[in-house]
Amino acid sequence: MAKRKNGFINEGIENVQRMGSRVVGEGVHMIPAAGLMKAAGVIASVSDRRKPFVTLVNSYTTHIPGHAHLDVLGRHIEEELKSLGFNVWVCNVGGAVCDGIAMGHFGMKYSLASRELITDQIETVIGAHPCDGWIGLGNCDKIVPGMLNAMVRLNVPAVYVSGGPMLAGRDGSDLISIFEGVGKHSVGKMEESALVGLADKACPTCGSCSGMFTANSMNCLGEVIGLALPGNGTIPAEHWAGDGRSEMNPERVALVRKAAHVLKRCVEQGIRPRDIVTKSAIDNAFVCDMAMGGSTNTVLHTMALASEAGIPYDMKKLNSLSRKVPCICKVSPSRPEVHMENVHAAGGIAAILKEIARGDSGLDLKAETVTGELGDMLAGAPAPDGNVIRTVDAPFSKTGGLAVLYGNLAPKGAVVKTAGVPADMMQFEGPAVLFESQEAALSGILSGKVKSGDVVVIRYEGPRGGPGMQEMLSPTAAIVGAGLRVALVTDGRFSGGTRGLCVGHISPEAASGGPIAAVKRGDRIRIDAEKGLIDVLLPPGELARRLKMLKPFRLKVERGWLARYSAHVTSADTGAVLDY
Repeated sequence: MAKRKNGFINEGIENVQRMGSRVVGEGVHMIPAAGLMKAAGVIASVSDRRKPFVTLVNSYTTHIPGHAHLDVLGRHIEEELKSLGFNVWVCNVGGAVCDGIAMGHFGMKYSLASRELITDQIETVIGAHPCDGWIGLGNCDKIVPGMLNAMVRLNVPAVYVSGGPMLAGRDGSDLISIFEGVGKHSVGKMEESALVGLADKACPTCGSCSGMFTANSMNCLGEVIGLALPGNGTIPAEHWAGDGRSEMNPERVALVRKAAHVLKRCVEQGIRPRDIVTKSAIDNAFVCDMAMGGSTNTVLHTMALASEAGIPYDMKKLNSLSRKVPCICKVSPSRPEVHMENVHAAGGIAAILKEIARGDSGLDLKAETVTGELGDMLAGAPAPDGNVIRTVDAPFSKTGGLAVLYGNLAPKGAVVKTAGVPADMMQFEGPAVLFESQEAALSGILSGKVKSGDVVVIRYEGPRGGPGMQEMLSPTAAIVGAGLRVALVTDGRFSGGTRGLCVGHISPEAASGGPIAAVKRGDRIRIDAEKGLIDVLLPPGELARRLKMLKPFRLKVERGWLARYSAHVTSADTGAVLDY
């Protein structure tokens, strides 16, 4: 048997890569399939099977505000694709999770795992119904990386387009305002009636939540990686009409219709995702991430994308990039009064990249994208406004908005969003207050068990231990709302809405026998976010002695999808992908 090329999945996917829809569009033996396509309304007659087929993979659901309008946008895309002469298959992928609704109960454990489910579903659909190219229409936290991962896995022409961000409340509030309001309520700083009133107005439209949280961070990076169109991350889903109501944003509609034309270009020119997602594209993504102060989850998802594309990538490189790339944009939660609509008004990702390119950022403007070269999108971008987007000469910080920490507590690394850390907390030392789950931590914080000066340690919440590495937005928001000056350290992860000295992705995780499992209450932990260090201060040999005494971890879930996920998920430093 001939040696399989890098990225080989199976003979079926290889045939789709080589022949596209001709797998089902040619040959007498496939005429029965054509009869079924006609019955589904995809073709008008059996002879239409000779036209190219494309697939629209939509993640529409009313479970998530970022997806609630994707049925409407999907119809625009379908209509445009048909006008370009394609036979169009339309499918929905399930498993989409709203992290905000799943937060605070067991359901959050399904969130990160859903990324793998979504990628697998798309592989299934394209493998069983071969096409010449496809568009992924999605939004929100795990759906975006799930679709991007599927693109490089399948490596047939593909374009990603999002539903766009939500508008902020008219008073500048957003989802994080509500979560932090819970913390204020817990210490008597906000009445329940005021909290309810805030929740009524802080999320006023459909779209992905309005700050630089994970969904919007990944939608922005999609532009830079090159699989999405310029404007993908910042054009709002809706806009305010003259009478004060919100309505579908025509600029977003125009973008999704344009995506159909971009897919046609990729199909005709044979441009494939692995032509675009290269090491330079991953570097570009992290450069932009540093500049815009994105979510720590972007590290997890971009590392997973590199893994899926077969690109070895050392997470340590993030620190070298951070030293070269200043943070020139801060958006909620790092800057609560600024939202994605403000970033778009200031020129969007193109404006950020144009300014960063003036410095020694290492940005590769020759990198290929679905629309041309990355540098093409910078041509008409405005200069920084000095407020939402600053210049490289007067940045928010001279180093990037993310850092990877190493030390005896995290031998394989941990991630902190330095853009959200107050300057006077970049160095911090305090006694450990231990919690074995996010739920226990939230209860402890709300009941007063955590005091200013503490280091809150939440463990057994990693990819394997959680399982599913549930986000820590509830405890972090409760800390902010309660006015506590503490650090939080976890082998779990944080919402893009988290701010403060919050160190996540501790690797190896506790469930894999990582050092965080050996920490005891009262142990002093020292964090230096500027130097990239995190250590538990113990006498020589003590940590090793404790690790030898650890009992083997027993999986928390023994049946169902999460049990299989727990058994096969890898460490956060590799993107928490599944092994084979």
